[in-house]
Amino acid sequence: MGILIGCEHLSQEWPGKRVLVDQTIGINEGDRIGIVGRNGDGKSTLLDLIAQRIEADGGNVTVRGGVSVGLLAQDDAFSDDETVSHAVVGDVPDYVWASDPRVRPIIDELLADVAWDARVGELSGGQRRRCDLARVLAGSWDVLLMDEPTNHLDMHAIRWLADHLRRRWPEGQGALMLVTHDRWFLDEVCERMWEVHDGVIDPFEGGYSAYIQQRVERQRQAAAVEERRQNVLRKELNWLAHGAKARSSKPKFRIDAARALLADDPPLRNPVELRRLAVSRLGKQVIEMRGVGASYGGRPVFSGVDWLIGPGDRYGVLGENGVGKSTLLKVMTGRMRPSRGSVKIGKSVRFGILSQHLGQLSGKDDWRVSELMGTYRSRLEVDGKVQSPEQLLERLGFERREFATYVRDLSGGQRRRLSILCVLLEEPNVLVLDEPGNDLDTDMLAVLEDLLDGWPGTLILVSHDRYLMERVTDHQFALIDGKLRHLPGGVEEYLALADEREATWSGARRQTRSRSDGSARAELARSASSDDHLEAENARPQLSGGEIRTLRKLMQSNERKMETLKGKISDVREQIAAADPTDFTTLGDFQSQINDLQQQIDALEEEWLEAAETLGE
Repeated sequence: MGILIGCEHLSQEWPGKRVLVDQTIGINEGDRIGIVGRNGDGKSTLLDLIAQRIEADGGNVTVRGGVSVGLLAQDDAFSDDETVSHAVVGDVPDYVWASDPRVRPIIDELLADVAWDARVGELSGGQRRRCDLARVLAGSWDVLLMDEPTNHLDMHAIRWLADHLRRRWPEGQGALMLVTHDRWFLDEVCERMWEVHDGVIDPFEGGYSAYIQQRVERQRQAAAVEERRQNVLRKELNWLAHGAKARSSKPKFRIDAARALLADDPPLRNPVELRRLAVSRLGKQVIEMRGVGASYGGRPVFSGVDWLIGPGDRYGVLGENGVGKSTLLKVMTGRMRPSRGSVKIGKSVRFGILSQHLGQLSGKDDWRVSELMGTYRSRLEVDGKVQSPEQLLERLGFERREFATYVRDLSGGQRRRLSILCVLLEEPNVLVLDEPGNDLDTDMLAVLEDLLDGWPGTLILVSHDRYLMERVTDHQFALIDGKLRHLPGGVEEYLALADEREATWSGARRQTRSRSDGSARAELARSASSDDHLEAENARPQLSGGEIRTLRKLMQSNERKMETLKGKISDVREQIAAADPTDFTTLGDFQSQINDLQQQIDALEEEWLEAAETLGE
């Protein structure tokens, strides 16, 4: 096992902060390293230094000859005019990557809903991020550096990525370093941890769980040493004041690792007491949904939702990106009218809603943090203790000097933490949280979980963070194929259902990724509609969840392509209007372009209609 990358006496300083101070550390073959630390402590900077994107203020990074290094940064280097195909695989012909058993599954999983010939500038932020992730994974690297690889991935995709990284290299080969706030992902993938803090890098053996145990043990030992030192000093001071006295022997201090660490730990939460408090604050009725359905853009999102939410219930909502989880939250909180059914909200309900867009800070960019805190009550009871908003701010990682900072100058993680606190300070009795863990480091996620553990009220959580979901909710539900389904088996049951749907349609899904032949998608629809084992006499075949999902993705993709092509036709027609009416050659070329574009639209429309007919829509 040799060293792939060596870092010698690394030092890096940003304005007002020393990020790394004289650090020497190496990356060996077979290493699987997770990097943790508070936001702003230098995790991304360390990756950039190792990837040699930036030059260190002191020291050097040495890469062994012949070692290739791939980097997934938080920003990509794509051009907006670049096609998705070129961004992901470069100039590699379709038949080459499509026949590669290593590359094809990556593209199938990450880019199933992305048009292969689309321009990068036309993609959403999440799609663009997945393109960059696919680009990195499709490459052959000896060392892979990844900064927040789980961003914009749903829970199923996160598990797929973990499986891929575990199997990517044979044991003892390759090296992986990743920065992520997803603690489940760290436990699944990493065998070592590096904690970056106060300018130093502390290594730990094992995954995230082992790191936490070792960290607590180190802190406990340090506290014990400091306590003994203080005792000695106090005794010495007493001797100086009163003369020499007999001294008793020190008690022996021994600790049994796991048992001692957990012996005096309080329970996560007292469900009986919390439910009693919730009932006293809420009454018996919270939210009752009967036969609820909702549509978006004229298309049904979900239907037939029957859901009774009572005081003290702690529910998590799972589902793939785009299935309607945020829409469900809007309907249940009265911010959106259902297209059918009824939603009854208790008279005493006071919602505290955290959206992904942080509406609590809207219009407050010119406020200082202290001014914002001054709009709330000066004393609140949290975890049975009376605390001020400023104390809660410190609990969420703000320093006193940051209280005078303008909201507009806060980082993404700071804005997220401030928004969460604003929601809690409004003293709601029903918390509705949509991806509260975004932009938070592992320490702040633990603090957030601690706050939620002791919060008495009803909690509804949408999150792709498996660790957070399992920690703060008692029951999980999933939106699957437009229906809300209870998951007695929790996250594992949800992932098993996702695997089942994927397995039933794996062959057809591979066909949808054939970019060289547009008729492949039409063949997919035809094969789905003629599935022999599902076909009944004179009846429409009963499609599986995976088939329905694939066909709908096809329809959505074709809709986007047709809109793009129609825009191109409009552009050509504008060129015709501006052209010389006597230049018949140019006008003929323009008309040929329009005819070609219209033929593409007709083909896409035919595929769309076939898919819609298969779905019975």
